[in-house]
Formats: sequence, structure tokens, C-alpha cells
Amino acid sequence: MSKNTGKTSMLDYCKLVLKKMSFSRRLFRKEYKKTFTYLDPMDHNKLKQWLREVRVRS
Repeated sequence: MSKNTGKTSMLDYCKLVLKKMSFSRRLFRKEYKKTFTYLDPMDHNKLKQWLREVRVRS
């Protein structure tokens, strides 16, 4: 979340949605595929890294 404006970045929003969809593999994949539309390549790489980190912690 951006500290200056109080707005959530698209990357943070995608992380939030993916966390909420983690109960269903099908929904998670569907939402993950949507992120390719919303995020630029740099943010998508950050999202993939975040997913790897979350998976390791689980």
C-alpha cells in the first residue's frame, strides 16, 4: 500500500485477491491469469517472487 496517498497499488491488490482465493486451486489460477492483464512485466515478476516466498513459508 502506498504510504503517501493511502491507495493500494495494483500489485498489492493482486496479492490481496490471490490470498483470498488460496482456498481453491481453480479460482487461484483463474485470478493469477488475470494478473497478466493488469500488471506490467516488472510488477508481474515481483508477484511471482512474492508467490515463491509465500509458498516456502507455508
